[in-house]
Amino acid sequence: MIMPRNRDRIGAILREATTIAVVGLSPDPSRPSHGVARYLQRAGYRVIPVRPGNEKILGERAFPDLGSAQTAAGPIDIVNIFRRSEAVPELLPDLLAVRPRLVWMQVGVEHPATAALLEEAGIPVVMDRCLMVDHAEMVAA
Repeated sequence: MIMPRNRDRIGAILREATTIAVVGLSPDPSRPSHGVARYLQRAGYRVIPVRPGNEKILGERAFPDLGSAQTAAGPIDIVNIFRRSEAVPELLPDLLAVRPRLVWMQVGVEHPATAALLEEAGIPVVMDRCLMVDHAEMVAA
């Protein structure tokens, strides 16, 4: 659940954002990350795939990490994480360097210690929620 006091702030970020990096975006159309990213593209966002070993996903150049994605593509407003919870801490240095306006951990992805460090750095975090579902409720409705 997104706390009511944070709902307005998160909704504003979703409305103002233009670029979303999707960490763990799968090239496989049957995977949830692919469907969510496709929805985000259709909603008008530029989606930046972050997945080592791929050249393009959903028509966008893929990058091995957030740092190289930001260097090539410019500022990243939101980072949407489709990785296992135990992999989230290894993203912390890049998240702090990239400084997105919001970090979103998809359904089943949670790491309270990393979230606390991001929040301390002024970066709001949403955990264990679907960006597509919440976008449809908060912005597209």
